Formats: sequence, structure tokens, C-alpha cells
Amino acid sequence: MAKTGLVLEGGGVRGMYSAGVLDVFMEHGVSFDGMIGVSAGAIHGCSYLSGQKGRSIRYYRKYLTDWRFMSLRSWITTGDIVGADFCYHELPDKLDVYDHDAFLRCGVPYYAVCTNVETGKPEYLRITDMRAQIDVLRASASLPYFSRIVEVAGGKYLDGGCADSIPVEAFQRMGYERNVVVLTRDASYRKSPEMGRLPKLVYRKYPAFVKALQERHTMYNSQVALIEKLEAEGRIFVIRPQAPLEIGRLEKDVAKVQAVYDAGRADAEKAMASLKAWRLQEN
Repeated sequence: MAKTGLVLEGGGVRGMYSAGVLDVFMEHGVSFDGMIGVSAGAIHGCSYLSGQKGRSIRYYRKYLTDWRFMSLRSWITTGDIVGADFCYHELPDKLDVYDHDAFLRCGVPYYAVCTNVETGKPEYLRITDMRAQIDVLRASASLPYFSRIVEVAGGKYLDGGCADSIPVEAFQRMGYERNVVVLTRDASYRKSPEMGRLPKLVYRKYPAFVKALQERHTMYNSQVALIEKLEAEGRIFVIRPQAPLEIGRLEKDVAKVQAVYDAGRADAEKAMASLKAWRLQEN
């Protein structure tokens, strides 16, 4: 039987759309043989694997306006617009405790995409212990320009979306022949080129990473074209926003975040019957 994977696109706060989809998956008992997430997709995939329905929207509602969670103040004072200590230690360890035991029991292979700034290439790092490997998750979601480079096992990493925004092909190569893909952009979206000379100014020590940033729009748009082809062939099942999400990548309006989460829930519910029928085709 072909293995079925779940692929989660990133997108900053737009990732709350995916959080809504994942909560509906939990309610319907939808599971997968493996998962791969990019940036915010990697973040929200964690709560899905630990079975903590509602956790993502809960802590966003409570802490989104806290400067330690995400803010220019955090960026200026720490170098990270998303507070590293608060979001990756205090929050999951004390304030809204992550269920590490449930994650371990789950046993689903879980990968976070990170971009190696020295090579400019994506790396697909498997997380088997969320506590011990929390910096893999942080690296995957560390936005260029707004985050410090994260070092993991001797490698230097930033946001996985810089080199592989929607890792469908990568997951297929890893043995997941059929995939459910959750996107955070509507079908009409195409990415524009990176901002002028900024990549070279900020990352001049890492020319391969500069090249990845400069070519990111081409990579992304070719991935969208591939997804359209695979979807038409029935090889993947896609859930995406029906219209552009009216939300900023670093949105601070809790009501807008809730609306994006609710949109994800609504689209997942609408797609559920078709998804279950598609899953039956595996057999």
C-alpha cells in the first residue's frame, strides 16, 4: 500500500489557516503515515501530532499581543522578531504545556524543512524528540532578515521556505507517494522576486543563500505549477484558501487571526467527504 503523507506550507501568521485544518483532521480522526512542515507549518504540525486540538489558536489568542511572542521590540532587543526563549521554551514548557509524551507515542515520522545558509539548499530534518530538537523547529520558522541564524548540529539554518516552500517532490522522494497538501495561499497567488539588493546586503557572507533568496519566486511558482498538475492527476489532495487571506505575515490583530483559523476549519470540513473518498483510492 502506498504511504500517504501530509505536507504543510508555511507563511507566518497565515499558518493559522493550517492550524484550523489540522484541528478538523483531529476531530475526524484523519491520520497520515508521515508529515513534513515548513516554517509555520512545522510549528502547527506539532500540536496535531501530540493530539492537542485547539492548542495553536488558544495560545495565539492569549499571547499574540505580548511583545515577547512576536514584535519589533523583540527583534530590536534580541535579534528575533519571534521571541526565541518565550515561544520555544517558556510557552511550551510552562504556559501552554506541550505533550511530549503524546508526540513520542504517536510515532509518525515528522520532518521540518530548514534552509542551510552556507549551501543555500533545503534540509529535511527529522524530529524524534521535540524537547531535545526544539532548535530544528525554531530554525525552520526563523524568517530571513528578522531572525538570527540558528545553529543545529554544526549547521547554520533559517526558514525552510527559502529553499523549499512546498516540499511535495521531496516527500515523494522520501517514499510518500500520495500526499495531502495544505497551502496558505489561494490558487491565484504567484510569488514576486525578492527585494532588490537586500539579500546581498544582509547575507553577503552566504552567497549560496543569497542565490536561494533571489531565485525563491521561481522555485515557488514552479512548485505551484507542479501541484496543479499532480492535483489534476489525483496524486495529491489539496486544501487551500478559497480567496486571499486578509492577514499580514506578522499580523497582530487577534480577530483577523481567528478569522483565518476559522477559514481553515471551514475549508477542511467542506473537503472532508472528498478527502475520505480520495483516501479510499489508496486501497
